[in-house]
Amino acid sequence: MSGTQREATPPEEQDGDASPGRHSAGTARDLVVAALAVLLFAVAAVVGHHLHVTYDALHLGWPPLYAQWEPHIGPGTPAALVVAALVVLQGPALARRLAWRPLVWAAWGGSMAWCWALALVDGWDRGVARRLTTGYEYLQEVDRVDDIGHTLRVFTDHILLGAPDNWVPHVAGHPPGALLTYVLLDRIGLGGGPWASVFTVTVASSAAAAVLVAVRALCGPDTARAVAPFAVLSPAAVWFAVSADGYFAAVAAWALALLALAAARTARWPKAAAVGSGLLFGLLCHLSYGLVLVGLIALAVLLAARTWRPVPLVLLGMLPWFAAFTAAGFWWFDGYFTLVERYYQGAARIRPYGYFVWGNLAANVVTVGLAAVAGLRRAVPELPRAVRVLRRSPPTGPTALAVLVAGALAAVLAADVSGMSKAETERIWLPFTLWLTAAAALLPRPTHRWWLAAQAAVALAVNHLLFTGW
Repeated sequence: MSGTQREATPPEEQDGDASPGRHSAGTARDLVVAALAVLLFAVAAVVGHHLHVTYDALHLGWPPLYAQWEPHIGPGTPAALVVAALVVLQGPALARRLAWRPLVWAAWGGSMAWCWALALVDGWDRGVARRLTTGYEYLQEVDRVDDIGHTLRVFTDHILLGAPDNWVPHVAGHPPGALLTYVLLDRIGLGGGPWASVFTVTVASSAAAAVLVAVRALCGPDTARAVAPFAVLSPAAVWFAVSADGYFAAVAAWALALLALAAARTARWPKAAAVGSGLLFGLLCHLSYGLVLVGLIALAVLLAARTWRPVPLVLLGMLPWFAAFTAAGFWWFDGYFTLVERYYQGAARIRPYGYFVWGNLAANVVTVGLAAVAGLRRAVPELPRAVRVLRRSPPTGPTALAVLVAGALAAVLAADVSGMSKAETERIWLPFTLWLTAAAALLPRPTHRWWLAAQAAVALAVNHLLFTGW
């Protein structure tokens, strides 16, 4: 389907409820859902505090988040307030007015400014320079990699806690691609915490641009422009800056964006876009085991485009990564099953599934923000319409966005029930929750500034009241 066809979204589909009465009733329901999400988070905090004090079973400083209560301000505080104010006041209008390519670059730049401002609330040393150098992080093991080939051959041998010279938690918990990223940075002269953080924030913040590219290809430009301010001012930026999971989220986002371009055939070279998508998906599989669940979002992309045409070329693009790592001595499945054993040697052994299966969802209320929660309420009624539309043609506008959001929600729920995500999901689920944030675009346009202000308030409150881990 051509880009011109996808851009023809009826105005009544762009702004949600059309009449003033329906608008008011719909907004009231949005506020009720947002209030219930706040209540869920509050209950998780109270119950989590009780479990933490009584049983010491959660291994969290401030449940349900991996954080410590520490009210503070920092050099990033004024910048964060300015960025938030600019996006709230000017973001929606600017998104409608800018030409498409400048808008994509502006989204990346705005997201980067937001990420840096939030990181610097904790100060340069603690918020940036030392963030990726703690005892759990990849940079602890960079100097240990003298021979990449040898490291890959013995990588799985050092995952278990009882293994000699076992890897630190984040290295043990991921395939070697994550560690090798920072090793390669070190090899080209960009070693150490500051450069690792600069790389991570720069790449992670590009995810906002990737979301716009994907949404435009599948849903049309009006919906993509509505998404833009929410993609920039996401509360997830608290964890994007700086966490390697933000880097993973960006790789996933660009893989999905290229897949959307290939599936919707809005790219100049759709076959090249499909192969490029596969290359990024292959890298993603070697950055984090759990991100195979991004495949559920990829299925949503293909469903929204109503085609399976790109799949063979995507698989072709993934093949070199698996072939290269396997030839070098790392077998993905050995690494994964060894990790499962390591996972239950640590805190997951005593962390109660009965709490985290719902506490994880509560934690991610602050990751996606209240606007996204309200947007999810709007997405649900669009899904039956999507089923009807898909029988004859690809959906467009809000209906297509609802399909995309449903894929992300399926990935979140699958990760949740798996039991392999007990806590810390505000960081681990970033590649999934990034797409849930886009649901905020389904809210009525006249309310967008208020919802953007709510998004900013959540991020600023979390970053100034808590010191988040990782």
